[in-house]
Amino acid sequence: MSASTSAPDPAARGRIIVTGGSGLIGRRLVAELAGRGHEVVVLSRTPARVAGLPAGARAVGWDGRTASGWGDLADGAEAIVNLAGETIAKRWTAGHKTRILESRLNAGAAVVEAIRGTAVKPRVLVQAAAVGFYGACGGEVVTEDSPSKPGQFLSDVVVAWEASTSAVEAMGVRRAVIRTGLVLAKDGGALPPMALPFRLFVGGPTGSGRQYYPWIHIDDVVGAIIHLIGNPQARGAYNLTAPTPITNRAFAAALGRALHRPALIPTPGFALRLVLGEMATLILDGQQAVPARLLATGFHHQHTNIDAALQSLA
Repeated sequence: MSASTSAPDPAARGRIIVTGGSGLIGRRLVAELAGRGHEVVVLSRTPARVAGLPAGARAVGWDGRTASGWGDLADGAEAIVNLAGETIAKRWTAGHKTRILESRLNAGAAVVEAIRGTAVKPRVLVQAAAVGFYGACGGEVVTEDSPSKPGQFLSDVVVAWEASTSAVEAMGVRRAVIRTGLVLAKDGGALPPMALPFRLFVGGPTGSGRQYYPWIHIDDVVGAIIHLIGNPQARGAYNLTAPTPITNRAFAAALGRALHRPALIPTPGFALRLVLGEMATLILDGQQAVPARLLATGFHHQHTNIDAALQSLA
């Protein structure tokens, strides 16, 4: 089972709506929820092209902006998990920056519209966000109580992203915001491209190597979301990270060990900035983010050791 066995399952096997359900986190979450007996609705702009859904899950069309065509499904739903948003793992041109922000705000507006139109409100909304909320923090330890960094693109986006669904709280809907770190998974996300140089024997630290990576295993991301759905006291922001953030240099060494490759060839920061532009901040700047509020809810991570986590995914 991919989710943490310590995480309480939602009390009722009700309907759960997932936006962004075809993404890395969404796919694993949908499979886990369906396996637990929930009716899972995956919202997609092209539902006919959503393949491989497990029994108990189905795709329903939406435009990413409104509740048209799906809003009635929110009535009496157990939960909505809003993961939708344009990928940030692409060079940040002016146009892509606009799409990054607008896709998140539009999805949030659609979720709020759907909930506003329900007679029986969903019990909980889980709203996606990211540890980019805290901006570049150097070696500073940050918790959910730490402030954002106004003026930094990613921090500003996450602040607006979180706020996009805040209106549901005034409607009596419990809302948990998940500030996700660097998600480690075998079948997508950051790990496969990060592993490629190591497989070619040219891997190593990037930039100074001193920046912190707030990593988390995909099993714990899914487990934490289910835990927050099922915990009636869980509301507000939660860092979805392992309790053991490590530096980029330590991460590179661990990845090399997992792949049985050296981790000796550094990638200069200026080279990454030439190739990736402003997006290089995702690799060269970090956050030593710890999941203080998540741990306080009683959640237990399956993966807290980076070597064991990477070996499970190698």
